[in-house]
Amino acid sequence: MSTQAIILFAHGARDPDWALPFVLIRKQVQAARPNAYVELAFQDFMTPALEAAVGQAAAQGAKRAVVVPLFMAQGSHMKQDLPRMVGKLREQYPGLEITALSAIGDAPEILQAVTNWVLGATPD
Repeated sequence: MSTQAIILFAHGARDPDWALPFVLIRKQVQAARPNAYVELAFQDFMTPALEAAVGQAAAQGAKRAVVVPLFMAQGSHMKQDLPRMVGKLREQYPGLEITALSAIGDAPEILQAVTNWVLGATPD
């Protein structure tokens, strides 16, 4: 296994079908990075939780974990919950370098892709 873990972090929902797009993203990332540990973790309602996914990465020998929030905006989960969870995980796994990226909605490429999709889906 690679020493890198990529933890895709989504909100979660009670309806299991809600997670299907995120499961596909996980499969695509894993295919592109076959030597990395790639996991999909959730804030609420679904498993694994972020703590469990990071623990599994550490157990498999990861030295670096990148948390990739699949959130469109900077709400309370991104501003308060995620930094608190990452801080606790850093204390729990001092040998694991844990970083968290911004919400995907902060990426100009994502916003442009959504804009392009909307424009393509709505005729003049």
